[in-house]
Amino acid sequence: MLKKLAIIGFGSTMLGIGINGFILPFHLINGGLFGVSLLIKYLFGFKAGIIFILLNIPIYMFAYKSDRLYFFNGLLGAILSGFMIELLFPLNGRFHLPILSSVIVGAIIIGIGVGVMLRNHISPGGMDLLALLISKWSKINVGVIMVLMDGMIILTGLVLLQNARLLYSLVVITIVGLLATIITSYRRIHIL
Repeated sequence: MLKKLAIIGFGSTMLGIGINGFILPFHLINGGLFGVSLLIKYLFGFKAGIIFILLNIPIYMFAYKSDRLYFFNGLLGAILSGFMIELLFPLNGRFHLPILSSVIVGAIIIGIGVGVMLRNHISPGGMDLLALLISKWSKINVGVIMVLMDGMIILTGLVLLQNARLLYSLVVITIVGLLATIITSYRRIHIL
């Protein structure tokens, strides 16, 4: 249990740093329910972490019926991730990088956090939990499923916000999806 808590803490902290330090300053969106939460924040000014937790409720109700282990691990991941996004909000504007560099660094940080959590069957929330469940049933890599779902969210953001800068969000989801795919696909090395 301590190992799972450490993984959730590490992954959630990485998400909070990546989103607040590198994605929010340019008003970009991430994929999954984080992306939907950021979209709602930009449109209506609500707190992204709180919206993230609320949006997770229907997916977690579904997960509870489908796979209770994913439900409990994911619930902890979603709550701590939402909390860390709010707690680390002061990082917004602390790092001064050009937009493309910020997107790449932020996506790598987020991708590592998400990948480590998913590798251990822990979801940082919402769409990632749904992707884990779909992956379990379909045998398609969870990172591939995430990129497809996240792409739809980014395209919705482009239509609603009509801001071409959101195209950088496609770089975010691609890097996060690639890292999640690599981290979840890598087989453990057994040393004699």
